Amino acid sequence: MLNAIRQAALTGMEAGKPAAVMFGEVVSGNPLQVNVDQRFTLDADFLILPESLIRLELDLSHTHGSTGSGLNDPVVIRPGLQAGDKVILLRVQGGQQFLILDKVAVL
Repeated sequence: MLNAIRQAALTGMEAGKPAAVMFGEVVSGNPLQVNVDQRFTLDADFLILPESLIRLELDLSHTHGSTGSGLNDPVVIRPGLQAGDKVILLRVQGGQQFLILDKVAVL
């Protein structure tokens, strides 16, 4: 009975805190790992990434005239997350998933 009361109290407290803002640092970009508040490290299974933080590279291959010579240079539009990047995270209720909101700008 006492355990049931404790569990109900903990559930109620957690419901009162539906989300929490936290800060982290990317430890590894591939595979993605983020160290949160210098306390624990999360891997990709616990992270939700917006499309804006995923690497985007365009292949701009083309040839010049009849010579057939050309360029084959990919252009990086977005670099994605890399080791050392500071990020802002939103802990989803229950703490099982973390949404990476954005990188922290270094001014």
